Amino acid sequence: MYKDKRVIVVMPAYNAAATLKKTIDEIPNDLVDEVILCDDASKDNTVSKAKELGIKHIIVHESNKGYGGNQKSLYNKALELGGDIVIMLHPDYQYTPKLIPSMVNIIGEDLYPVVLGSRILGKGALKGGMPLYKYIANRFLTLTQNILVRYKLSEYHTGYRAFSKEVLEGINYNGNSDDFIFDNQMLSQIIYKGYDIGEVTCPTKYFEEASSINFTRSSKYGLGVLAVSVKHFFSKLGIFKSKIYK
Repeated sequence: MYKDKRVIVVMPAYNAAATLKKTIDEIPNDLVDEVILCDDASKDNTVSKAKELGIKHIIVHESNKGYGGNQKSLYNKALELGGDIVIMLHPDYQYTPKLIPSMVNIIGEDLYPVVLGSRILGKGALKGGMPLYKYIANRFLTLTQNILVRYKLSEYHTGYRAFSKEVLEGINYNGNSDDFIFDNQMLSQIIYKGYDIGEVTCPTKYFEEASSINFTRSSKYGLGVLAVSVKHFFSKLGIFKSKIYK
């Protein structure tokens, strides 16, 4: 608990057995009330490993629903369990759980209702192993998004995010895609609704076991990001309103 606010960590998992323990070991149990893991039809022993580590709330998708579909199950469960502050943490250990106290503090003190762990603030992205083409694409897409959605973030593509209950209840995240573009649709919804977003510097870690999408999937994702931003822009102008903002 943080000032009577229930803190829940949600973990979208796919083939995360090799890194799950390292991630769980760094979660501050004195602050976090519940951990929820959703396994998206992994091909390894992620579920048995999660049980072995004592994770009480485990959701199992019998068929792969996608990264966005995974998050929908997690946020719905977190709200069902009464989460006031919900942190999405990838179980592949690419993002350090040691930032959880800082993210919880920012939301718990009503400074920002949303906090992103940014890999771009500072100079850690390339140093931490981010591929050069991904870094360049990240910078180009972020610049374009900042212009189109009329907001300013250092990046829109981090998977390390924390939300207040009010934000999760205030946007239609269940209406978003089940694919990777879910993340950008969610940020677009948050900005569209007028919620403020804070950022904290997050160290970057790229290694063999960390999850990543290939160049083809990355290209599809990039085009999807541009499409979301264009829809946001025209929806704000009142030319048409995308269904995800309803």
